[in-house]
Amino acid sequence: MNKLKELLAELKPAMAEISQQPGYPRAVYEPISYILGLGGKRIRPAMVLAAYKLFNEHYSPQVIQVAQAVEMFHNFTLLHDDIMDRSPIRRGKQTVHIKWDEATAILSGDLLQIEVYEKLAEVGDITILKLFNAMARELCEGQMNDMQFEQMAHVSNDEYLHMIHQKTAVLLGFSLQAGALLGGASTAQSQQLYDLGISIGLSFQLMDDYLDSFGETAKVGKRIGGDILEKKKTYLWNEMWNRLENSQQKEIESLYAEPDSEIITSVKRYMVQTGAKDATLNLAEHYNLKSLETLAQINTVGDQSYLSEIVYMLSSRDN
Repeated sequence: MNKLKELLAELKPAMAEISQQPGYPRAVYEPISYILGLGGKRIRPAMVLAAYKLFNEHYSPQVIQVAQAVEMFHNFTLLHDDIMDRSPIRRGKQTVHIKWDEATAILSGDLLQIEVYEKLAEVGDITILKLFNAMARELCEGQMNDMQFEQMAHVSNDEYLHMIHQKTAVLLGFSLQAGALLGGASTAQSQQLYDLGISIGLSFQLMDDYLDSFGETAKVGKRIGGDILEKKKTYLWNEMWNRLENSQQKEIESLYAEPDSEIITSVKRYMVQTGAKDATLNLAEHYNLKSLETLAQINTVGDQSYLSEIVYMLSSRDN
């Protein structure tokens, strides 16, 4: 992964800059510095630069600013998502609302979002701003759909895929589209990059859902089985539920009424037995292949090796 390491090394000063957060009162800035300092894979800002390199070799200040804005916005969503999902762990560390409190996490998230718009104002590109706003709106809609799904007895997989398109994929699509436009891509080329980001995002979220149940805490960086405990209507859950007999569905429902029951173990067993586990992996692979096909169709004048490596890395993601 030499190309990705190169991008991350080039991003390091920009990521360090947004992590400093020297403002006052410290009580609202320290949580921002904390979550940005936890790191993560920095895939989204790397995608901004990789898309830019398809059309331009030398970085402009604007593309670095967009990469910063993307990373900041992503972490803003994590701050609020962790509260809504009641998640105690993020990237192997305490989530902000646990380390501090919910009110602080909400306010720090709000401030971080303001900083995102300050960064985009520095970019000074109205097209990029409009694309960002459209993406952010869809992401909020997707988050609401995700929350509402928890209260619904049944969610179709079409509804679920539309939700993760909004909640996860559009940010990846924006990252590639914005980087390409700043690099000099045409409208058609930037749309191809957006479509590529959507395919990557769908595959990524399907694998994320899969790893939430079948990954390892040390690798995934969060509690295993959290989606099961919350009865999230993921593709994995929907596939299992739709393949169960009525008596088996009732058995699972009864487990949630018993506080000390082996909910996670029992549900995972059914996910395997019904073939839901394999079905989820197969669909993730379908979107992986679609990503590779889209990438092969894009005509560029720059270096495609950076983005190719990211796509291939995500297509073989197992943690």
